Amino acid sequence: MKKIASFTVDHTKLKKGMYISRIDGDIITYDVRMKIPNGNDYLDMAAAHTIEHLFATYARNTSFADSIIYVGPMGCRTGFYFLVRDSVSKAKAIEIVRDSMKFIRDYTGEIPGLTKEECGNYREHSLSGAKKVAADMTEVLSDWTEQKLDY
Repeated sequence: MKKIASFTVDHTKLKKGMYISRIDGDIITYDVRMKIPNGNDYLDMAAAHTIEHLFATYARNTSFADSIIYVGPMGCRTGFYFLVRDSVSKAKAIEIVRDSMKFIRDYTGEIPGLTKEECGNYREHSLSGAKKVAADMTEVLSDWTEQKLDY
């Protein structure tokens, strides 16, 4: 079988940040890397679950909501995928992710979608864990530019 694009990235050189993973037609997949691959420090599942709820909620409430395709965690627990239509500029995508991380870092209140009816694992969440990761990513992305989007 053909090797998929994400397996061609040298994970031994990958750092925290935001990168363009692939472009498929009008869909851009961003790699929002929150942990250093194989660094023995991975996203806690409860924190990742909360990040997913808050990141997706924030991104889908921006003026670009119709161009947000997907927000979800990587199976390796080192980050998230953020898929958008190419109508969202690279600079705007960075801004949305950066602002999402600030939103999570500063969030207080009930986590959106936190009922049995709304979520398939509504009991496994960690707002404090999500806030810690988001605070770190706010710093990582504070001066992120389009020039840094390449692996």
